[in-house]
Amino acid sequence: MELEQALRTAVGQLRDAGVPSPRADAELLAAHLLSVSRGRVLAMALAGAPTPEGYEELVARRAQRIPLQHLTGIAYFRHLELAVGPGVFIPRPETEVLAQLAIDRARAVLAEQGSVRVVDLGTGSGAIAASVASEVPGSEVFAVELSDEAFPWAQRNTAPHGVTLLAEDLRTALATQGGTFDIVVSNPPYIPPGAIPRDPEVRDHDPELALYGGGDDGLDLPRAVIATGARLLVSGGYLALEHAEVQAPSMLELFAQSGRWRDVIGHRDLNDADRVTAAYLAETAVPAGSTWKNGPRDRTL
Repeated sequence: MELEQALRTAVGQLRDAGVPSPRADAELLAAHLLSVSRGRVLAMALAGAPTPEGYEELVARRAQRIPLQHLTGIAYFRHLELAVGPGVFIPRPETEVLAQLAIDRARAVLAEQGSVRVVDLGTGSGAIAASVASEVPGSEVFAVELSDEAFPWAQRNTAPHGVTLLAEDLRTALATQGGTFDIVVSNPPYIPPGAIPRDPEVRDHDPELALYGGGDDGLDLPRAVIATGARLLVSGGYLALEHAEVQAPSMLELFAQSGRWRDVIGHRDLNDADRVTAAYLAETAVPAGSTWKNGPRDRTL
């Protein structure tokens, strides 16, 4: 079969299977087998190129809702090409906003004091830690991951960028380094136990350890990140934390209840959804009910 016909057949097969982006996935699977860009695949199809060996099998597996990234072994995040597979959470484009906040703050601290220490709690694939280390030369970046399955993926993705990777629980991580970090960033598990994801790619393939945050509200691990952040940060240090859109009000309350944070600000992702809450560790206790100011697009406490 010529490639053009194979692509048309694949698009129909993936569409019938409910794959959200059937055309893109069909082309990307061909690009993976041919080791060319997606645009080159289209040019080859127009030129009457043959279908690469194994293409129909790969499309059939994608139709079973096996994640595209598991089939290609690659996930793209910001400027990085990350190795991923079973056992590790696949980084999402929405999380790039969280990484950008950490990168922007790291650059500012580095310019101000000549050094900056950053830690990514629950790093998963290592996407955020590797992004900070690669985009902020001179930064000292740590990453923490508890999962035995995810750790090798994080190691593979962070090692080229000089990240210090630790096999630790984010609740107790870096026990001897309290008060030494300028930035704590985290995309922890935060899904409540009853909110089972609908997409088979997430429900059946992302590890449960990376999805469910614990407690009735799914916020046990985000609470732990806030507590660990308060322990690890220097006075005035910056914490940025990802969460579900519906959890935004709860996150503001969690920061407020601790009495340790100032300038608590919510940030929206590329889909205009409340995705990240960030704050600075206060030098003194913050009175309850304080009002914080920020730009019109962000929610504030």
